Amino acid sequence: MRLSEASEAYLNVRTQEGFSKYTIKAYRLQHQLLIRDIGDIDIKDVTLPLLREQLSHHTHLKPSSLGHKIRSIKSLFKWLTEEDLLARNPTGKLNEPKPGKRVPKAMTIEELELLRDSCESSLEHALVEFFFATGGRVAEIQRIKKDEIDWQRGSVTVLGKGNKEREVYFGAKARIWVERYLRERKDRDPALFVTQRKPHRMSVHEIQYIFKRIAKRCGLEERVSPHKMRHTLATVLLNQGAPLVAVQSILGHEKPETTQLYAHLSGAARQQSYQRYFVQ
Repeated sequence: MRLSEASEAYLNVRTQEGFSKYTIKAYRLQHQLLIRDIGDIDIKDVTLPLLREQLSHHTHLKPSSLGHKIRSIKSLFKWLTEEDLLARNPTGKLNEPKPGKRVPKAMTIEELELLRDSCESSLEHALVEFFFATGGRVAEIQRIKKDEIDWQRGSVTVLGKGNKEREVYFGAKARIWVERYLRERKDRDPALFVTQRKPHRMSVHEIQYIFKRIAKRCGLEERVSPHKMRHTLATVLLNQGAPLVAVQSILGHEKPETTQLYAHLSGAARQQSYQRYFVQ
């Protein structure tokens, strides 16, 4: 079996198991890059030294990017071994680099207000407020339908990583702008956010483009993205004293260590905590 055939068989199985299209796309890309580097050889000819040689040409990548590349390769060959298509897994001793602890960059409250002031339509206001309030991933928000929103509770259930459902919430400001945006729409598309021309569900890239467009107006191109809104919500909640476990649940993090990265309190918050808990 050639590598290309093995990759397609593996990805077909993962698709049937419910892996997201973004995960499938990312794995397919890494498999294609592997084939480009070592050729579309028989899977039995893939060895650990060959893989290490191939990966040695990618040491310029960030640890997280190199780790993703290695995981995609290991996952493929682990599956091939489990399916008895290979007698031995050549990636068993292939280790990922240790990732550095990278603190997610959040927007300041001043930058958030500047972004709000730069919105020029109900759609832009609705996107900014809804992403900030819910802390949802862009793919999670992109999939929401209008009739899935619980207006009374101020919440909606999203489908997160690993097809896990969780409830996210929004406040009055997000509700006002989303309702105004929906009232202005003339289409019958079920999606919460749709394109303005020939209305249909917005793609992830279209949502990202709108955020980039708003950010450009206020000179925050390098500071704003849909995912930055998620970072900002996490930081705001923690700085306001929200329990780490609650923020972890809201964001849909599997590990508390991931949420802990956001717990870099501002100087004022640190001082307030010190004054509250310090005993002479």
